[in-house]
Amino acid sequence: MRITPLSLLLFSLLAATPARADLHITRDHGGYIEEYKAKYQRIRARHERVIIDGICNSACTLVFGIVPINKICVTPRASLGFHQAYYDKAFTFGIKVTSAAGTSDLMSNYPNTVKNWIRRNGGLTTEMKKIKNGEDLWKIVDPCPEDF
Repeated sequence: MRITPLSLLLFSLLAATPARADLHITRDHGGYIEEYKAKYQRIRARHERVIIDGICNSACTLVFGIVPINKICVTPRASLGFHQAYYDKAFTFGIKVTSAAGTSDLMSNYPNTVKNWIRRNGGLTTEMKKIKNGEDLWKIVDPCPEDF
């Protein structure tokens, strides 16, 4: 291959273009709310897509309130899990202590479609409430195109 000024220019333009990456969620059991907010805000700022292809529980579900819904899709393996927020057990002597402020923060970030599902299913409790692939999930988010 012969290197010409035009090919060198095209190569440098391609190299300078930021790569777009998709976030594939396959087994995410959640964690600290503030960490997930920051993570999803970075994804939103980079205009990346999120593909939920497995478990997305707890703080993971904040994706629906932070990343634009048209940038999120679910595969047939997707499942969502919702519960009340609780304090880190390291600070509560191993006892699960719910956090009213954390639960309120979760709910305030969810879009109405998620809030409505939670309300129809008895609200957030200490027990995990799951949505698996199907109509309930598709009322919240679209299935991914076939090529995923």
